[in-house]
Amino acid sequence: MGLTVETFITKWQGAEGGQERANYALFLTELCTVLGLSTPDPASAVTEHNDYVFERAVTFHNADGTTSQGRIDLYKRGSFVLEAKQSRLKGGAKEVEGTDGDLFTPDPPSSRRAGRHWDVLPRCIMCWRSSAP
Repeated sequence: MGLTVETFITKWQGAEGGQERANYALFLTELCTVLGLSTPDPASAVTEHNDYVFERAVTFHNADGTTSQGRIDLYKRGSFVLEAKQSRLKGGAKEVEGTDGDLFTPDPPSSRRAGRHWDVLPRCIMCWRSSAP
């Protein structure tokens, strides 16, 4: 039996635990399945061949002329790049008090790199059209 929209929503809605990196690929793969879309391909060692993959390697060209390496959570050539982000819905268990935004608010000052408020399964994503090769 295939995954239904209702089953998908029930599985992921309000789920806590794990980390963004540990769960976003499964979440997005299941989302593609529910929507009847193809799922990402296995990544190749040759970055230029990675047309639709998780964790695509990229080189950032910084304003000061230097470069740095990074990764795109999900990339589809000529269509989009996607970066998974944690949800911080107002009224939710992981709401960050004192902020105005519901989803993508900055971390509060802390001695820790990431607070407990990031320990929520990825429920929200940012997508935008990519013109990158």
